[in-house]
Amino acid sequence: MSDSLGATGPQGLQGSAQGAGSAAPAAGDLIKDTTTQTFAADVLEASMQTPVIVDFWAPWCGPCKQLTPIIEKVVQQAQGAVKLVKMNIDEHPEVAQQLRVQSIPAVFAFKNGQPVDGFMGALPESQVKRFVEALAGGALAPTQAEQMLEAGQAALDAGDIGAAAQAFAAVLQEDRENPKAIAGLARCYIESGDHDRAAEVLGLAEGKLAEDPDVKGAAAALEVARSGAATANDDLAPLQAAVEADPANHQARFDLAVALNAAGDREGATDHLVEIVRRERKWNDEAAREQLVQFFEAWGPMDDATKAGRRKLSAVLFS
Repeated sequence: MSDSLGATGPQGLQGSAQGAGSAAPAAGDLIKDTTTQTFAADVLEASMQTPVIVDFWAPWCGPCKQLTPIIEKVVQQAQGAVKLVKMNIDEHPEVAQQLRVQSIPAVFAFKNGQPVDGFMGALPESQVKRFVEALAGGALAPTQAEQMLEAGQAALDAGDIGAAAQAFAAVLQEDRENPKAIAGLARCYIESGDHDRAAEVLGLAEGKLAEDPDVKGAAAALEVARSGAATANDDLAPLQAAVEADPANHQARFDLAVALNAAGDREGATDHLVEIVRRERKWNDEAAREQLVQFFEAWGPMDDATKAGRRKLSAVLFS
């Protein structure tokens, strides 16, 4: 929306609302409805003091009904750092037309009488919060859902799968499209060995949600877990012997890397895959590099093995 925001200044809007007699919103009035006649006071004038978010909606718009309560919640959480003004475009279409709104929900942020940011479509609460934080110029206090997600991740890191699953499931009961909760609960099932249930949870992520980094990481972890399950109980000695006998036996080294990861030896798995890349990067359509990337997604970007592995891979690729 940056082009339409940048192309429309306050002058045209001011003209449509010229002569409005409404006073600026009272202090502490964080959320209100506006009209064409009161838009200048409610938004343009008010934004000279406090950033104002304008939510263009209509009664027939399903996504609007999803988004508006989320914006209201986050604005209230901001405790006066921003205000929210809602405009029904069925009753008051003029301002939306001047802002070139072509679909709803459409959200604009105003500062100092100017539109400065915006987005279209229903977004999850986490993205709405980032939008408001950027406008307010500071981080907001964590929501209850964010606190539950943090507790769930801490429990998962500590190996308390039951407590972690309860926390992530509680968030999903309130927000079935929360990507961190989907990914967290899926990882709980992966850790417990219930791969089918993990896949069922990941099935909640559809469309753009499936591209969320947390969801993609959990999906990669499921693929790695499923491939590793076939080798988890294998004797590594034959594979190790095959690699020692012929260091150029890339398939044996690849299989050994997968088996080592299944056994919990991430460093060993990384080293063997990096060695394949060093010897013959194009082998099997760059299977070693692609397996490393999948491992990194599955382990997570902050895992020590991921950080070390990326450094080792980069050293080989760019040497």
